[in-house]
Amino acid sequence: MGKTAFLFPGQGAQYLGMGKEIANNYESSKKIFQIASEALGFDIEEICNEKEDVLNNTEYTQPAILTTTIAILEAVKEHGLKADVVAGLSLGEYSALVANEAMDFKEAVSLVRKRGKYMEEAVPEGKGSMAAVLGLEPCTVEEICDGIDGMVMPANYNCPGQIVIAGEVEALNIACEKLEEAGAKRVIKLNVSGPFHTPMLNPAAEKLEKELEDINIVKNNIPYITNVTADYVDDYNNVKSLLTKQVVSPVRWEETINRMIDDGVDTFIEIGPGKTLSSFVKKIDRTKKIVNIQDMKTLSKAIKSIEG
Repeated sequence: MGKTAFLFPGQGAQYLGMGKEIANNYESSKKIFQIASEALGFDIEEICNEKEDVLNNTEYTQPAILTTTIAILEAVKEHGLKADVVAGLSLGEYSALVANEAMDFKEAVSLVRKRGKYMEEAVPEGKGSMAAVLGLEPCTVEEICDGIDGMVMPANYNCPGQIVIAGEVEALNIACEKLEEAGAKRVIKLNVSGPFHTPMLNPAAEKLEKELEDINIVKNNIPYITNVTADYVDDYNNVKSLLTKQVVSPVRWEETINRMIDDGVDTFIEIGPGKTLSSFVKKIDRTKKIVNIQDMKTLSKAIKSIEG
């Protein structure tokens, strides 16, 4: 028997109405939205369903995605689906830690709101940005970034042929030109509020580190893989420092998935809004069973696929 991994999406997966169907059909899912609203002091369900401009503000995006994801997870659990390993992309790592019960949901949702706020405040508007680079090897992207004056570096190693770079706007623009000259199929500027997963986010990491001091982390039996090392976390005393480093370090997603495959994972279930992670896994190894669950239709399809 192969193993099953639960994967949890990060920022950018949000859309208006996410989680609405699941919450309307599962009492346990509805309760997650209620718990989040109590913890945050505002109606997160209303933001997810009706306030797109607020939803796309990082301070609200992060708790909204976490809440939606865990609400969907509650429905998944009611159908008896279980994970042998969990991982999440960037923000999704907090969903993974709630999923394996290392972190309390109520604490996590308040924490990620602050995380989003700190990340947004860390770099003045217009000073930093990100771009997706398609069709180049990691070593080429790294070499070109290293040769540019100013801060620009890989921020996400998503899947074969897709790396996201981030940094100062001027240095990033130069990098984009040079990457196109080096043969990139496409270089796409991203509509984001800052150069996430670079040292430019150090002010956010420092504030997050202080917030994490008050968070209770406990070890659970479901292993989880961290973005920073793309490996299992054996010592849960290191989780807080890894979450702090994650803000300023590249997300090693392709390595994370390959680590799981090497360990016998043959079924990947993406839980939460969107299906970005499913598409990444397909590009890494399309021979594996890959499903995403974000609404009633995909939940039903996933259950039939896995049970059948």
